[in-house]
Amino acid sequence: MIETLKSIDNAILLFINGLHSPFFDRFMMLMSNRFIWVPLYLALVFITYKKFGKKCFFVVLFAGLAVAMSDQLASHLVKNLVMRYRPSHNLILSPKLHIVDDYRGGLYGFASSHAANTFALAFFLSMVIPASRKLSIFLFCWASLVCYSRVYLGVHYPSDIAGGVVIGLFSASVMYMVYSRIPALKVRPQ
Repeated sequence: MIETLKSIDNAILLFINGLHSPFFDRFMMLMSNRFIWVPLYLALVFITYKKFGKKCFFVVLFAGLAVAMSDQLASHLVKNLVMRYRPSHNLILSPKLHIVDDYRGGLYGFASSHAANTFALAFFLSMVIPASRKLSIFLFCWASLVCYSRVYLGVHYPSDIAGGVVIGLFSASVMYMVYSRIPALKVRPQ
């Protein structure tokens, strides 16, 4: 059973990674770059300000805590416990991969920090601002695109992404439970 799952994981990875082109190589490198998203983060702060007024500080704080928690769990706990080599560092698989700009990522890949962090933010904001369906759809599309870029670049297996999504959901849920249970922080959209 486990060998079948590994085989499926490898097949999906090789299929997505095999769809390369010069345009998409540049585009996916851009999507994986965390600094390209700074304008998005600033826009999200502005949106929360428009929805919550001056009390948006608490929403931004807990969104940041959800991302920090997911990042610490994925990058420092799970990766160091599981120690699963990234596809780009797998001696058997890496020769079959299209590597862009010799970018291989760190040594270990499970679970994806990009997936954990982007989905933590998407899940948390979707729970805090449930009436904003368009924002939720946009955030989940954005997080999915970032995750897709990681598989496209050959630095994560699809199962690394799935693990990261679970960590993101867990972190967002924990922070949302804390956020929603502190009476002084009960902030509703305006």
